[in-house]
Amino acid sequence: MTSAVYQNNNNNSLVHLNNNASISGIPPDDWQPPFVTLETTLGKIVVELYWQHAPKTCRNFAELARRGYYNGCKFHRIVKEFIIQAGDPTGTGRGGASIYGKYFDDEIHPQLKHTGAGILSMANAGANTNGSQFFITLAPLQALDNIHTIFGRIYSGMGIAQKISFVETSDNDRPVEDVKITKAYITQ
Repeated sequence: MTSAVYQNNNNNSLVHLNNNASISGIPPDDWQPPFVTLETTLGKIVVELYWQHAPKTCRNFAELARRGYYNGCKFHRIVKEFIIQAGDPTGTGRGGASIYGKYFDDEIHPQLKHTGAGILSMANAGANTNGSQFFITLAPLQALDNIHTIFGRIYSGMGIAQKISFVETSDNDRPVEDVKITKAYITQ
């Protein structure tokens, strides 16, 4: 039987992993932190994760945050009254990878809909192409239902998301001045 110790970098707690732990560093199924905090250049957003509906997606997002993957990532796409999008370390909208490899499958749940502002979803380039990029809705966007995996919502900081949405952008929805995630981390 193999085992390892998994350290949460944010509160120095240790979680014992049994032989189900992956060598690649994928946390075990019972690791389910409820919140991720995104400290941005414009303020703090705390998101609640929907583990019951999208466990693989939540694990990917939380683990990337724990690893510091999102630290320094730009909100590379900002569309006023639509979405703010981040999670690409290249800042181009074409980069990023998941903890499972380049892509992983969608977890579309029929009960979850883009019914209002503050919904956390995976950005993708088509079915089953989830990596590290995500977006937060700024309005009801039912046209995105059954296309993008919903895996959480803003718990606090909706005003910050709205503030981000009002920054000046170019014709291709890129902010004129960088808005970044300065630090992303697990919160209880």
